[in-house]
Amino acid sequence: MAERKQDLLGMLADRGEDVVGRISELPRAQRLLETANQLRDRADELQRKLRGLDALEQRVVVLEKKVAQLSGGSASGATKRTTAKRTTAKRTTTAKKPPPKSPPPKQP
Repeated sequence: MAERKQDLLGMLADRGEDVVGRISELPRAQRLLETANQLRDRADELQRKLRGLDALEQRVVVLEKKVAQLSGGSASGATKRTTAKRTTAKRTTTAKKPPPKSPPPKQP
């Protein structure tokens, strides 16, 4: 039974080699293989670029912390900003005059 499995695997391997040989002869199949290889190359390139983004994100986090320290440190440091005190003037309101009364209707 072990020989039979090995024969089956050998036959499948032979068939696979035949199919690969035939595919390389067909122009449309060649185009498909080229496109698949290009897709693989592009995926690899994209993966490399994404790995580079992790390093950039870490640098941004460090820079954001530095900016927060610098902006927070200057406000609480020796040179504090003072803001001018706003004063509000009192508003005086005058009562509105009522509209003039119309004369009563004349009776005949």
